[in-house]
Amino acid sequence: MSMPFYVSPEQLVKDRADYARKGVARGRPVVVLTYATGICFVSENPSTALHKISEIYDRIAFAAVGKYNEFENLRVAGVRYADLRGYSYDRSDVTARGLANAYAQTLGAVFTQESKPYEVEIVVAELAMDQSADQLYRLSYDGSVAEEHGYVAMGASAEAITTRLSESWRLGLDQSAALSVAITALRGSGEDARDVGVDTIEAAVLDRRRPRRTFRRLGKSEIATALG
Repeated sequence: MSMPFYVSPEQLVKDRADYARKGVARGRPVVVLTYATGICFVSENPSTALHKISEIYDRIAFAAVGKYNEFENLRVAGVRYADLRGYSYDRSDVTARGLANAYAQTLGAVFTQESKPYEVEIVVAELAMDQSADQLYRLSYDGSVAEEHGYVAMGASAEAITTRLSESWRLGLDQSAALSVAITALRGSGEDARDVGVDTIEAAVLDRRRPRRTFRRLGKSEIATALG
């Protein structure tokens, strides 16, 4: 009788983490940053049908990198969670923190119990009454949650993009300046330069000036102005 193949729990967790991390690193990058009147989301995404940036609720949005079918399942689950909680209690009870906690439980369960972890990384953002109170939560493939401040980058070359954001982002940017900062960080320069154009950018904002449905996708003309 043959002995079953044994893998230590430490090695199993490491292998799963490496597998998921490599999948996320292959994803086209996404940048999320706050500005004076809202939160800006910019992604390198040549597809016009498959969105990486989406609305979840009145003042909450979602951005992701990795395998589309996996993060789309998470997005749909988030919308259902928000709708049910808003209907059962009050719309103000739907928060990015609560949604991030729900996502963390799902991602953690998949990472530890399923045969393959999700190859995703997501950001849940909530618009507050002023920029200093805006909330950005970054969730990794294993369910870990980090609260970010000001800006966050995910996907390929995330570290280099974050460095460029740290050099150019500041409090009080207007919408056009925030969009320009995000696109410039995605494009890079020198050896890190990426071929980013109007047709390969997906962009949206949570706009504090709108009454309730604050999410709005940006058109090609606004993106072209920022690229110019």
